[in-house]
Amino acid sequence: MLTPEILSLIWFALLIVLLAGYAILDGFDLGVGILHPFVAKTDTERRLIMNSIGPLWDGNEVWLVTFGGALFAMFPNAYASIFSAFYLPFVFLLFALIFRAVSLEFRSKRVSPFWRTSWDIGFFAGSALAAFLYGVAIGRVMQGLELSELGDYQGTFFEMLTGFAISVGVLSVALLAMHGSIYLYLKTEGELQQRLIGWMKGTYYFYVVSFVIVTIWSVFFVSTSIRNFGDVPLLWLIPALNLLAIWNIPRAIKQQKPFYAFMSSCGTITALILLFSAAIFPDLLPASNNPEYSINIFNGASSQLTQKIGLIIVAIGMPMVLSYTIVIYWTFRGKVELDDHSY
Repeated sequence: MLTPEILSLIWFALLIVLLAGYAILDGFDLGVGILHPFVAKTDTERRLIMNSIGPLWDGNEVWLVTFGGALFAMFPNAYASIFSAFYLPFVFLLFALIFRAVSLEFRSKRVSPFWRTSWDIGFFAGSALAAFLYGVAIGRVMQGLELSELGDYQGTFFEMLTGFAISVGVLSVALLAMHGSIYLYLKTEGELQQRLIGWMKGTYYFYVVSFVIVTIWSVFFVSTSIRNFGDVPLLWLIPALNLLAIWNIPRAIKQQKPFYAFMSSCGTITALILLFSAAIFPDLLPASNNPEYSINIFNGASSQLTQKIGLIIVAIGMPMVLSYTIVIYWTFRGKVELDDHSY
C-alpha cells in the first residue's frame, strides 16, 4: 500500500535520479564551457569544442526543468523555502545559463574576432559561474540555513558564502572540468585530442585535491555529513564505490580507454549526489538554528493524491525523456565535425 511515508520516500528517490541525470549530462556541457578558452588554440578548435555539445545541451537541461517541476509539485513547502532563500544566487544562475546558451547560438553569426572573443568569454563565464553556484548551494544546504518556524530564510546573501560552501563550489568546478575534458577527448581527434590528455590529468588532480579538502571539512566540521551512516552501515558502500571510480579514471586514461574513464567520472558524480542525499536525509532544507524548523520529505510533502497522480505522470513522461535522450545521443554519436550548419 502506498502510504504517505512511502510516497515521500519514492519521490525523494526520484529527485535523486533526476538530479544525478542532470549533473552527469549537463555536467560535461558545463565542463566543456569551462575548458573552452584554455584548450582551443584556433577558431576552428573553438568551434569544434562548441559543436561537441551543440546538439545536446538543451536536451540535457530537460532534466533540471523536470527536477524543479517535481520539487515544486511534490514538496511545495521545500520548493518555496529553497527558492526564497537562494533567490539571488538563482538569479545569477539563470543569467549564467542564459549567457551560456546565447553564446553558443550567437558566436558564429559574425566572423569578427572581437565578436567571437566576446561570446567565448560569455560561454566560459556562464559555464564556470553555473558550476560554482551549484556547488555553493549544495554546500550551504548541507550546513543548514537559519529558518523561521514558517520556513523563511532569516539570513542574508553574504551569510550563505561560508568557507565550506565556497570549497564545495570549487569542487564542483573541478569535477565538471574533469568530466568535460574526458567527454571532449571522446568527441575530438588529432592534435586537439592529444592536447586534452594533459587537461584530463590536470583537472583530475585539481579535483582530487578539492575532493580531499571538502571530505575532511565535511566529516569533521559539518555534523550532518555522516549522521545517517551509523544507522545504515550499507551507506558506506557509496564512498567506497566513489573511491574506486576516482581511482579508475587515471588508470583508464593511461590504458587509453577514455570511455571507461568517462563512465568512472559519471560514477563519481552519481556517488557525490548520493552522499549529499544521504547527508541531508530526511531533510530537504535543514534548519541550522532549530532542527524542528527543518523542512523534510514528510512535513513538506504534497497530498497523497497529488503524489499518486505524479507517479502516473512519471510513468508516462519518464520513458519519453529517456527515449529522447537516447535518440539524440545515438544520432550525434562519434567524432564532432563542422559543416554549414555548425555553430
